[in-house]
Amino acid sequence: MCGIAGIVDFDGRDIPRALVQSMCTAICHRGPDDEGVLQIPEAASSSEPRAVLGNRRLSIIDIAGGHQPLSNEDGSIWTVQNGEIYNFQELRERLEAKGHRFSTRSDTEIIVHLYEEMGEQFARELDGMFAIALWDDRKKKLVLARDRFGKKPVLYAEAAGRLWFGSEFQALLADPAIKREIDYEALDEYMSFMSVPAPLTIYQQIRKLPPAHVLVRDKSGTRLERYWSLEYTPKTRISEDEAAAEVRRLLTEAVRKRLISEVPLGAFLSGGVDSSAVVALMAGLQSSPVKTFSIGFDDPRFNELVYARKVAERYGCEHHEFEVHPKAIEILPAMARHYGEPYADSSAIPSFYLAQLTRKHVTVALNGDGGDEAFAGYGWHYGGRLAERWQMVPSSLRSLAERAVTALLPASADRRSTLSRAARFMKGASRPRPDRYRAWLSVYTPDLKAALYANPAIRSRTDRLAEVFAGLNYLDAVDAMLAGDVAWYLPTDLLPKMDIATMAHSLESRSPFLDWRLTEFVAKLPSGMKLRGGTSKYLLKKAVADLVPAGNMHRPKQGFAVPIGPWFRGELKDYLADHILSDRFNARGLFTPAAVRRVFDDHQREVHDYAHHLWVLLMLELWFRSFMDAKS
Repeated sequence: MCGIAGIVDFDGRDIPRALVQSMCTAICHRGPDDEGVLQIPEAASSSEPRAVLGNRRLSIIDIAGGHQPLSNEDGSIWTVQNGEIYNFQELRERLEAKGHRFSTRSDTEIIVHLYEEMGEQFARELDGMFAIALWDDRKKKLVLARDRFGKKPVLYAEAAGRLWFGSEFQALLADPAIKREIDYEALDEYMSFMSVPAPLTIYQQIRKLPPAHVLVRDKSGTRLERYWSLEYTPKTRISEDEAAAEVRRLLTEAVRKRLISEVPLGAFLSGGVDSSAVVALMAGLQSSPVKTFSIGFDDPRFNELVYARKVAERYGCEHHEFEVHPKAIEILPAMARHYGEPYADSSAIPSFYLAQLTRKHVTVALNGDGGDEAFAGYGWHYGGRLAERWQMVPSSLRSLAERAVTALLPASADRRSTLSRAARFMKGASRPRPDRYRAWLSVYTPDLKAALYANPAIRSRTDRLAEVFAGLNYLDAVDAMLAGDVAWYLPTDLLPKMDIATMAHSLESRSPFLDWRLTEFVAKLPSGMKLRGGTSKYLLKKAVADLVPAGNMHRPKQGFAVPIGPWFRGELKDYLADHILSDRFNARGLFTPAAVRRVFDDHQREVHDYAHHLWVLLMLELWFRSFMDAKS
C-alpha cells in the first residue's frame, strides 16, 4: 500500500524534481517507510515529453526490494503503484515463461512486464486493489489505471500540456499551479449525497478517474476507457445449496489471498454477518489467533460491541476495543484535511478511530466492505422490490397513503424509527428507479436545497444517477439497486471513507467481499437468492450459518451509525453553531443565513431530525477553513 504522485509535461518543459517530492511529502502518511522520485528521461531535449514519477511506500510485500518507481529490463517503461496485486505470483510465472526477467519479488514489478505483453489492456489481468501510473518512455505515453470497484483513488488534473496525478488532493494541491476554484456542480452533488461522485471533485481543475477505467495521455490527447463491468445476466442455473457452497468456497479463497503479507495482519470486527464471516474464515486459515478490532459508543442504541465480543470469544481472537464519545469531534479538522474535499458520512469518525487503534497492533486489516452491495443487505434493496409492487396500486390510493403516513410522523421524528422509514419509502416509492434511489440515499431534498441556496451557480447540470440506471432497465428491482450501489454508493461514499481513514494512519485495508470473482458469481444469481422475502443477504447467511452466532446473524442491521442527533442537541451544540451560524460561514455567500438558522433551530426543538443535514454543512465549513481560507 502506498501513495503515488507525479507530473508529465508533453511540451518538454522542465519539471522540478523537488515539486514532485513535495507532492509525495504531502501524502507521506500513505507510505511512511520509503520514498522514490524519478525523472524520466534523466536528460531530455527541450522538446520531448518528460515525466517525474513519485511514490511513498508502506512496505507489505518484498519489504527489502520493492522500492518504487520500478521498470522493465531496459528502463523504457516505469511504474508506481498504490495497492496490492493478489495474483502477482501467478502472473510472474506466466511472464517469466515468456522471457521477462525480474529484479525484485514485488507485486508492482509485474505491471511493467504485463504492459509490454498486453499494452493498455493490462489492467484486465490484475486481481487486486490498485491505482497505477505507468510511463512508456518509448511512446511518450502516460497510462493511469484504477481497480474494478475503486478501492484505490486516482486524482488528476490537466492544463497547458501538463498532467498531474496523485492519490490524494494534498498531492496535487502541493503545486500552486493547481487552482482552488469550486466546482459548484460538485457542491450540489455533495449536498445530496454527503460526498462527490466521480469524475467530479470539489475543485474545477481536478478530476477522479472512475473505477475500472484506464486513462491514456500522449501527444495526441487524453482518452478514458472502461475495461470491466459487473454483469448481472445471464442468470446462472444452480440450486440454492450449490450456490451457497460456491459462495463459501469463493469467499474462503478471497480471504486466503488477502492474508499474503510480510507484516502483522488483523481484521475489523463489527459483529455483523460480513465482518464475522471474514474473521471466522481467517481463524480457520491461520495458526495464530486473529487480531480483531472493534469500535463502540456510550449510547446503547448505537453500540455493537457485545456482538463483536461474541465472535471474538468464539474464535479465540486477540480482541481490542475503543469507545467513541462526543469529544471525538476533536478529530474533525484533521479528518477534513485528510479527505481533501467535503465528505460528510459521519461513520468516518468511528472508521478513523478504528484505524488509529488497529494501526497500533498491525499494518494490514481485513474488513467486511462490499457484502451488502453483493448480497442485498440494505433496506433500499427490499424497498426497491416493494416499490415496484406498490406502483401497481392506483395513484390516488398511493397519494392518500403517503399523506396518512406523513401525518402520523411525530414532530420529533427519529430517522431510525419505523414511521420515519415508512415516510422515506413513500417519498420514493412512486418514482422511477433513479429518482427513487436519489430520494432514499440523499440528505437534502431539492426543495430544501432551493430554500437554502443563496448562490444560483450551485446546481447539477448532469443527472448522473439517471445515466447509471439508464442501462439497468433489463434488471429486476433488486439487481438494479445492487448495480446502482456498485456504480454509485461504493465508489462515492464507502470506499473513499475507508481508504482515507485507514491510510491516514498508514494502515492497509483489504476487502474479501470485493473479490471480483466472488462478485461476478453472486451478481448472476437470481435476486431471490440474495433477498428472500424480508430476509436480507439470504444466501450469504446460508453459506456461513455455521460460522456466525445466530444472535449476530439475525439481528436488525445497525451499520456504523453515529449518534450525531443527540450530540448536536447536547455537547456539540455550541461547536456546531460556532461553525455554521458564524459570520465567516455566512460571508461565503453560498447559503441563506435565515434558512440555515431554521434548520439548526428545528433540530434543537426536535421539530425534525436534521442531524445529517447539519453534519453536511459542518464538514463543508471545516473543508473551507482547511483548504480555501488557508491555502498553504
